[in-house]
Amino acid sequence: MSRSEDPNAPLPRMAKDAALQWAKDYTAYMAKLTDAELLPDTAKVNWEACIGENDEVAEDGRYSLFYYVYSPAPVTEHTRIVRKLRSEIPEQGYEMTSYREFKTAYTSAVFRARNKKNDYRVEADTVGSGKTKPQRFSFAVRTPCMLPPGAKQQQF
Repeated sequence: MSRSEDPNAPLPRMAKDAALQWAKDYTAYMAKLTDAELLPDTAKVNWEACIGENDEVAEDGRYSLFYYVYSPAPVTEHTRIVRKLRSEIPEQGYEMTSYREFKTAYTSAVFRARNKKNDYRVEADTVGSGKTKPQRFSFAVRTPCMLPPGAKQQQF
């Protein structure tokens, strides 16, 4: 039975500081894998509530994390970056969920993958339109809904 079939299935557990460290480490890993530089001052941490199928929000401390950081990689490198990720990330247990190569200022390069074992998601894509602001590249990760260690999971 999957999590979507059982809203009370046990959630994975991880402390927020450990989740954030994993996010920082994995985005750095993706950047290193692709020889891309990161701009640490652009990193954004977004702790998100886990919202249920019927818009319910638990009060047990569960969370998901969306973390991203930009790279100054020029658009001429974006296709190379997503191609490298497409060839390397599946070896880490991820399955590709979305892929597109850079074509024009209106068609970004995109790579998205999901870990088959734990539902962690990794993303890399062009950001900015080229007309309104400089284009950059973004490396991002998303965790599934998780519960801090020691917290009692609320039942629905």
